[in-house]
Amino acid sequence: MTKILDKFKLDGKVAIVTGASRGLGQGMAVALAGAGADIVAVGTTDCADTVSMVKKLGRKAVSIQVDVSSAGATKKILERTMSQLGRLDILVNNAGIIRRADFLEFSEKDWDDVMNVNIKAVFLLSQVAAGQMVKQGKGGKIINIASMLSFQGGIRVPSYTSSKSAVMGLTRLMACELGPKGINCNAIAPGYMATDNTKALREDTKRNADILARIPAGRWGTPEDLDGAVVFLASPASDYVNGYTIAVDGGWLAR
Repeated sequence: MTKILDKFKLDGKVAIVTGASRGLGQGMAVALAGAGADIVAVGTTDCADTVSMVKKLGRKAVSIQVDVSSAGATKKILERTMSQLGRLDILVNNAGIIRRADFLEFSEKDWDDVMNVNIKAVFLLSQVAAGQMVKQGKGGKIINIASMLSFQGGIRVPSYTSSKSAVMGLTRLMACELGPKGINCNAIAPGYMATDNTKALREDTKRNADILARIPAGRWGTPEDLDGAVVFLASPASDYVNGYTIAVDGGWLAR
């Protein structure tokens, strides 16, 4: 009989993690490596630190510096993954950006830039990754990174809210179409995390206090708070979980 903890092992698996140079992406890449996976770290900036952390855990690591929304990025990522690690089992679509302005003043460029990274690139990379997983015939796991604003409206972030709501919807669609092919598609919705994206909020004394007052855990989240969820969704332990968005939010949505 298989021990339950063995179902969380990722030995022999290869995972692509986008937005892996720092923050939540780096944390998830290292967590997957800790469970046994080899890592392809994708970032618009150098992922050398992430690669070093993965290699210290005894796993292989490849760094790809590319903007996921740029032309040909998805093809480049898949080709490098296959040429250097030979297979693909897990994709974590973490790369994301945010722009803030009042709705009446929000620019078309800020709309397009965010949508291109946060949802269009997720669709395109998932499409090519799923194609490779189907070709391999061993199934796979795709994990999209959603947000509290997949569930709520927010303020001053119209393109971010729209893109993250779309991520949750696309995750469900992917589960319906790819589930029969052995590919599980789920999402993680981080709560208010201490990352570059929330720097402005944390530096706003009133907003920071208002946010903390609503979180039952009483603190901002950290990259380590996502470790369990990402390893679970990437592993055989979640083989019957499909199309679901897990909130890792310190209880924010429960309020």
